[in-house]
Amino acid sequence: MENPYEFDQTEFRVRYGETDQMGVVYHGNYAQYFEVGRTEWLRKFGVTYKQMENDGIMLPVISININFKSPARYDDLVKVKTQLSEKPTAKISFNYELFNEKNDLLATGSTILVFMDKEKNRPIRCPEDLLKKLTQ
Repeated sequence: MENPYEFDQTEFRVRYGETDQMGVVYHGNYAQYFEVGRTEWLRKFGVTYKQMENDGIMLPVISININFKSPARYDDLVKVKTQLSEKPTAKISFNYELFNEKNDLLATGSTILVFMDKEKNRPIRCPEDLLKKLTQ
């Protein structure tokens, strides 16, 4: 993936424990689905949450928005498309689109995360090495 502002796609299958008695995905799980997309998006740029934490950087979510379109169901193969929405500063923002294997739009959404110094528990600017990886 060369352009961080283009959507990147990750796929996974809905597990039984993520659904209610009707076989529909519980709404709270969509935040986890966004996390799957975001962590895999970062990994494609050579960045992992684990390495950032080892480097003393935390990345908590400070805002999440989810718009539900159609229910995801047990055993659906879900595609989460993730894109960077703007150049990171002290915050990093992502957009998401979720589809099932029939290509039905399940949900759209966005998150904003803030770069935090783990020791000082204070916001910091996006690490230079991450900015370089996103602009190569």
